[in-house]
Amino acid sequence: MSELLARTRAVLPSWLAIYYQEPIEIERGEGRHVWDADGNRYLDFFGGILTTATAHALPEVTKAVSEQAGRIIHSSTLYLNRPMVELAEQIAEVSAIPDAKVFLTPSGTEANDAALLLASSLRRSNQILALRNSYHGRSFSTIAITGNSSWSPTSLSPFQTYYVHGGQQFRSPFAGLSDGEYIAASVADLKDVLDQSGGDIAAFIAEPIQGVGGFTSGPDGLLGAFAEVLRERGILWISDEVQTGWGRTGEHFWGWQAHGATPDLVTFAKGIGNGLSMGGVIARAEIMDSLGANSISTFGGSPLTSAGALANLRYLLEHDLQGNAARVGPGLFEGLRAIGSPIIGDIRGKGLMLGVELVRPGTGTPGDPAPELATAVLEATKRRGLLVGKGGLHGNVLRIAPPLTLTADEAAEGLAALVASIEEVTP
Repeated sequence: MSELLARTRAVLPSWLAIYYQEPIEIERGEGRHVWDADGNRYLDFFGGILTTATAHALPEVTKAVSEQAGRIIHSSTLYLNRPMVELAEQIAEVSAIPDAKVFLTPSGTEANDAALLLASSLRRSNQILALRNSYHGRSFSTIAITGNSSWSPTSLSPFQTYYVHGGQQFRSPFAGLSDGEYIAASVADLKDVLDQSGGDIAAFIAEPIQGVGGFTSGPDGLLGAFAEVLRERGILWISDEVQTGWGRTGEHFWGWQAHGATPDLVTFAKGIGNGLSMGGVIARAEIMDSLGANSISTFGGSPLTSAGALANLRYLLEHDLQGNAARVGPGLFEGLRAIGSPIIGDIRGKGLMLGVELVRPGTGTPGDPAPELATAVLEATKRRGLLVGKGGLHGNVLRIAPPLTLTADEAAEGLAALVASIEEVTP
């Protein structure tokens, strides 16, 4: 593997992060497990950054992709495309957005790009509201609105972005408040930022649960309270569901549904394709049709990715994987809470989207972030045959997001490995 790592470093950018002191080459997968090139088997609790939503090598997806590849792989949006239309129809049906239209892209970054284009064009403004600690992609425009400095390498921007409180409670200035008081304080902050913006805001973009930010969120109802203020001023609300969509939170199909109001635009990616390059935007027809120029997409909604994504979405719905997340997730959550480790500062999340924030023991509340302990836990879980993710502003949060077909036995197996790994690295 050292030979492949050397080749990787020689030909790919130095700023591409790679997990582990001795990185692994994942060679194949099946169900909730993957195997590396040396034949080691791992229980996958990260799913390629929440992308393998159903299962590795899901037969229904493999069959759909194989059959479509035997017919035609690519054509672009200049031609009629039955798999793209059928997928868009299915997404519109489950979107809960009235009079929905769908634009498909190759990634979540491009989905957020498209949503920002729609909102800024319709509102004739380049001013955007975003949450602190947020992440919305790696393009020039989405980096410009990202509120997490560790993922934003430039201050140059096509947007004027204002950041508001509310994306996380554990390290917030409003920490310690009740949920109702927290919402009230965040809404007051929003109003103050709006008063000081000096112009019309095009849109507010928010992840219901911040992914790269370490699976943080405000209380349920917060975004709905924001929406009341936004709509009084005609500001559009974009819900970034790239990581929270498709039933991952268990309680709802979309993260925004926990907040008592409906967004104007919804962006999605990752889990819909189960590893295929698929993303998109959902919006009311009046918003989606508002662009005053022609456009195409070369790769968005290709016949191949659309066929695979449609098979994946149908499987997810037919097997009630949202319900499975609601059943299996709480056992993981409570098992983590039962550890009582001095290096665990916070346990949060919903369904099969859980975060464990690690802190240095004896440093008070909320405690000093401990990225070195998070890195150590990743190494320890790898040795025990478990893959988990890492994130947060300080790199000190374990991100747990297995495929939504996870069984109760697999959840117990992964929990045991995680508990043992946390105990191993505790000073």
